[in-house]
Amino acid sequence: QVQLVESGGGLGRAGGSLILSCAASGLPFSSFAMAWFRQVPGKEREFVAAISMSGAGTLYADSVKGRFAISREYAKNTVHLEMNRLKYEDTAVYHCAAGRTASGTPSRYDYWGQGTQVTVSS
Repeated sequence: QVQLVESGGGLGRAGGSLILSCAASGLPFSSFAMAWFRQVPGKEREFVAAISMSGAGTLYADSVKGRFAISREYAKNTVHLEMNRLKYEDTAVYHCAAGRTASGTPSRYDYWGQGTQVTVSS
C-alpha cells in the first residue's frame, strides 16, 4: 500500500522559514517524480514545486520561485520543501504527490498525501 505522509507544517512568520517533509512508502521511490501542491478552502489545488526521478530536474510555480526549494533524499525515501521568505499568501494545506513525470498538472500524479497545514502570520 502506497503511503505519502507529510510533516513539518505549522505556524510561521512572514519573512521566516519552514521545512516540509514527505515520507514515501510502498512504492519504488527512485522511479517516481515527486511534487508539492497546496490548497486553500474554496480554491483549486495549486502547483508549488516538482522534482524529477533523478533529482536533476526541478519545476517551480512563479509564486514561489527563488523562495522555495524542493529536494529528495533517496536513502530515506523522503522529499523536502524548504520554504524561505514566507508570505501570508503561502498559507495553505500542502500536499505531497508522486507520479511518473515531474509536472505542474495534478492529474499527472498517481498518489497523494493527506496534507499538512502551513499558516503564515503577518
